[in-house]
Amino acid sequence: MSLPENLHPTFDHLLSRADKEARLRQRARVIWLYGLSGSGKSTLANALERRLQVKGFMTHLLDGDNVRTGLNRDLGFSEADRTENIRRVAEVAKLFVQAGVVVIVAFITPQRALRELARGIVGAEDFFEIYVSASFEVCAQRDPKGIYAKASAGVRVRFPGRMRSIRLTNGASKYANSTARMNRNSVERSR
Repeated sequence: MSLPENLHPTFDHLLSRADKEARLRQRARVIWLYGLSGSGKSTLANALERRLQVKGFMTHLLDGDNVRTGLNRDLGFSEADRTENIRRVAEVAKLFVQAGVVVIVAFITPQRALRELARGIVGAEDFFEIYVSASFEVCAQRDPKGIYAKASAGVRVRFPGRMRSIRLTNGASKYANSTARMNRNSVERSR
């Protein structure tokens, strides 16, 4: 895609990522947690961010619900809007990586194509995905947003990953089973 004539990026004049990583004494990357609503993505992401902070890492957490209250508040839940949601988040994550920051992303992201879109934007060498596994039944019991209860009451609710099963990416970096009660040890177990 070509740039409009009035845009003249100056990426080559910016302080380099390597300089920023050296200053922070860390390697920037994106850790992308995906799974059903209620699977424990946000819980794991929060615990991981706290753990990394204690170890001295500069981090930033991008959580699906938080991002939809600001940057992506203009998006709905159509296929096109879900794709744009992931594209924007991946672009933001890429900016943080260029700043030398470890980025933790917690988004449902059921479709492999959406994760591949994000991987393509961020760069495969900086993109690590973790599938947070919990059965539909366990997620329905947890139901932190009340969407499973609404569906049981007959309200039409779309469940990403339920209507179409979550497609694991071949060679996914990690797999975390969150069926057991989530706690701070979950981060240690999913290493």
